Amino acid sequence: MKTFLKYIVLASVIFTISCSKSGTKALEKGNYYEAVLQSVEKLKKDSDNSKALEVLPTAYKNAQEEFTRDIARARNANQQFRWENILEYYNKLNKMQESIERCTACRRIVSPQTYYRETEEARDNAAAERYAVGNDILRRNNVSKLDARAAYDHFEKITIFAPNYKDARNRLEEALNLGSVHVVVEQPKINSRLYQYSNDYFQDKVEEFLRTNRRINKFIRFYAPEEAKTVKLRPDHVVRLEIIDFVVGETNIATDRQNVTSKDSVKTGEATVNGKKVPVYGKVNATIIKSRKAVRSRGILSMEIFDYQTNKTLSREEIPGEYTWVNEWASFNGDERALTTTELNMTRSREQLPPPPQQLFIEFTKPIYDQVTSRIRRFYDKY
Repeated sequence: MKTFLKYIVLASVIFTISCSKSGTKALEKGNYYEAVLQSVEKLKKDSDNSKALEVLPTAYKNAQEEFTRDIARARNANQQFRWENILEYYNKLNKMQESIERCTACRRIVSPQTYYRETEEARDNAAAERYAVGNDILRRNNVSKLDARAAYDHFEKITIFAPNYKDARNRLEEALNLGSVHVVVEQPKINSRLYQYSNDYFQDKVEEFLRTNRRINKFIRFYAPEEAKTVKLRPDHVVRLEIIDFVVGETNIATDRQNVTSKDSVKTGEATVNGKKVPVYGKVNATIIKSRKAVRSRGILSMEIFDYQTNKTLSREEIPGEYTWVNEWASFNGDERALTTTELNMTRSREQLPPPPQQLFIEFTKPIYDQVTSRIRRFYDKY
């Protein structure tokens, strides 16, 4: 009995899946467009599928009538951008026609109608309407950035459904330029000839950021000072970077002298017992002198963002960075067997010279750079 029920359930599932793939379910729910596409896909795989053969003619007729009614209703409606809705309906009508034409079994039972001429008319009308609205915005006196961004949205939509319409792409770029916040990022300044070469590292990183992040979002455009000068830019904002305080090579040496004893007894010699030599065991001692040299370098970078037109400071932060180079070594007197493995390894190390000052300067600016770029991104998120 249980086996019989399993077969009944399995048959029911297979039937449901079959109905779904053939478009029956979509047809019953009134989703005529989906019913057409599903039945076409089914007939491409199985040209004799009875359910799909039954669904397709009915679904296509109903979908066609539904879309033409919607088109007529939209044409008569006094609604802005109604041509985009009309274009979407025609695109669906054409998609049904193209799908059916690519299916031999489908063509035998349905003769789909094409709407290419009507589609082009709708596309031109939709583009013209968007173009007129966007163009009117750009023709205003003293177009605000918000208005320019609204115009950009109109031209961007045109490029989606009518990419070659008039000079929409040029107008899109114009709107983008007017709607953008143009930001010049100055190279970090440092009042020191000694570390000028090292400062080149930070400057190179800033230039790399500008090359790879011309726009961190659609309406933020970054410029290097040279680029801004070339295009005669009057920026909206300027990001000024300056290392205002730094110390390189602050050295501290500490020593620690310890008397240590071996953890276990070890052979320390021999003794004669009853005329025989036997080993003598005991713990051994040593004195270890541990040395640690720490060379600390640190600095503070000031990041100021100000409005170029009003010279008003919009943001000012001081960003710290630090790097410490460490060298550890040791020496000992006494029995090395009193030392742990770690201590013994330390005695094999020697005092080393720290990196040159220029390299130390570079190292403490690395974490500063990461903070600068993240804070610039965070600041312009709100724009």
